Amino acid sequence: MEMKLTIRRVPTVVSNYQEDSAAAGGCGRNCLGDCCLPVSKLPLYAFNANPQEDAPAKPLVNLLLTEWENRMARGLFRYDVTACETKVIPGNLGFVAQLNEGRHLKKRPTEFRVDRVLQPFDPAKFNFTKVGQEEVLFQFENGGSDDSYFVESAPIPEDRAPNVVAINVSPIEYGHVLLIPRVLDQLPQRIDQESFLLALQMAAEAASPYFRLGYNSLGAFATINHLHFQAYYLSVPFPVEKAATQKIPLAEDNMKSGVNVSKLINYPVRGLVFEGGNTLNDLANVVSNACIWLQDNNVPYNVLISDCGKRIFLFPQCYAEKQALGEVSQELLDTQVNPAVWEISGHIVLKRRNDYEEASELSAWELLAEVSLSEERFEEVKAYIFNAAGLVQSDEAEEEVSDGEDTTYAPVPVRPLPVTEGCLVLQ
Repeated sequence: MEMKLTIRRVPTVVSNYQEDSAAAGGCGRNCLGDCCLPVSKLPLYAFNANPQEDAPAKPLVNLLLTEWENRMARGLFRYDVTACETKVIPGNLGFVAQLNEGRHLKKRPTEFRVDRVLQPFDPAKFNFTKVGQEEVLFQFENGGSDDSYFVESAPIPEDRAPNVVAINVSPIEYGHVLLIPRVLDQLPQRIDQESFLLALQMAAEAASPYFRLGYNSLGAFATINHLHFQAYYLSVPFPVEKAATQKIPLAEDNMKSGVNVSKLINYPVRGLVFEGGNTLNDLANVVSNACIWLQDNNVPYNVLISDCGKRIFLFPQCYAEKQALGEVSQELLDTQVNPAVWEISGHIVLKRRNDYEEASELSAWELLAEVSLSEERFEEVKAYIFNAAGLVQSDEAEEEVSDGEDTTYAPVPVRPLPVTEGCLVLQ
């Protein structure tokens, strides 16, 4: 039986600001560039970087959603995402399907090569310094105090570039926003320890299991080469959050950080799951080091930050390369689905009504299975990742499979994956 999802609806009008126009060249209006931002004031959300376990509930999610609805009422989106049909597909994992027939036509096109994970920042191409300040919800900074607080108008720091949270004008879900670290520094789309820790801090501050952050590298369907994370609110579990995992035993010396690593079992995309850590910084360091190795070695990847920043899924992938090599079936290409972090996690945005109406767990598996590295290649990449993250697998047998809470699994038949040697390009 299909479960229909309902979300709050507010009226919207497509913004004139989202029309591409050469006449708006230069600054044009209050933007996030050096020409305007340093002398501006923006709302500020200051978070506590070291919250206590028994700390009171934080206002971040309610504030973010209220401000997001405000921008929607002002017509700052390309379309009304709350009008899109959404359903949970019957099956063991409960893939979520959304019908969004116009997004691929109204979404900003990719402006860079898809065969290179690391590319230099190009100020001539679209980047977030060109965004109008009306799209910004607030600055997101470490307040340096024991309490989080919100200020409706605060100056931009003089000694550092601000982190900002802005709406995604081509949203795929309610509350879809972008976290843009150090926006004025014009960083390309590549993870470092500082930016990844900031994303975990936002997840922790949100304090809601239904608010997740995601990251797409270049080559794994990021569409803008300016460092950013995505986030949105969806009040059902993601299928990957319910998937079975198998804990990877680590050598005793690795246990000092408190980080545990597992691999996904019985899920169409092979991936690693990082949990725990004595501190958020410990977890951020381990995962960011893994990401840095992937991007430095031209392996596209996606990251899902789940469970209030306590659980992180890392997916090396090679779908774009398979497309280029002609190894993806025309049937899948015709769906026009680009499997980025949200699709890989089980929230699949479909462009055609027929695909939406006929969506099944099997069709979701067949699509996502094309994203995954082969078993052989995944194990090879995993070994490099462990080395980069300072992890050593012990000689103990891997622990038994651990299922998600109140979840049962059965194998779904999917044809074997072809081994694509190019999925790993060492340079």
